[in-house]
Amino acid sequence: MSGKHYKGPEVSCCIKYFIFGFNVIFWFLGIAFLGIGLWAWNEKFSVFLGIIFFLELTAGVLAFVFKDWIKDQLYFFINNNIRAYRDDIDLQNLIDFTQEYWQCCGAFGADDWNLNIYFNCTDSNASRERCGVPFSCCTKDPAEDVINTQCGYDARQKPVSGISLFCHLAQGAFRRALEYAGCCGSICDTVLSSSLVKEVDQQIVIYTKGCVPQFEKWLQDNLTIVAGIFIGIALLQIFGICLAQNLVSDIEAVRASW
Repeated sequence: MSGKHYKGPEVSCCIKYFIFGFNVIFWFLGIAFLGIGLWAWNEKFSVFLGIIFFLELTAGVLAFVFKDWIKDQLYFFINNNIRAYRDDIDLQNLIDFTQEYWQCCGAFGADDWNLNIYFNCTDSNASRERCGVPFSCCTKDPAEDVINTQCGYDARQKPVSGISLFCHLAQGAFRRALEYAGCCGSICDTVLSSSLVKEVDQQIVIYTKGCVPQFEKWLQDNLTIVAGIFIGIALLQIFGICLAQNLVSDIEAVRASW
């Protein structure tokens, strides 16, 4: 009988202990929520609702005071998700939905997709999506019924054809006119920088605004609606607190009359 033993695949200790710790955390959270529920059930409805209302009010004040910090966290969150865009299909669908809904690309612009290994513009990137963006960054043509999932290919490359060629020709003609008028070279380079031409070209094909500025713009445009929703929720909670307190008072009055 051979002394050799077949060594099959081993279970990862990291994954095993991570799942165990994850379950322990949710177990403690379950106990905590159960305790809160029992405490609220013990004729303390108004106090419980009052605490929830106070916490929501505190969260709203903190969100206003630390809005720059929240903006930085949102930027950090989006960039982290950009890095993992191809790793999780659910995350990919979430990013695509966000960019299509807000008509944006990246956190602060399309160049944020350089953080992704498939879309960065480095020479070592052999991906066909190199220097491109996801299809959700592309501007939509109402006449198209089928989504072109390859519309973002090479979208961040230096413009070389089509409208880009026209822009380059116009750039050259305008430069010669400025030089003829005695414009110095540095001013010409500033006015006619290739980045401006590239930005104009990109705006035709993809969204160039980031999702963070677009979200801020949406929030400012709909501030009245958002504030009205939160005020309505707050009024409902105050109404619930009053009803709960009134119910407790009635119960205590009935008990006192026995």
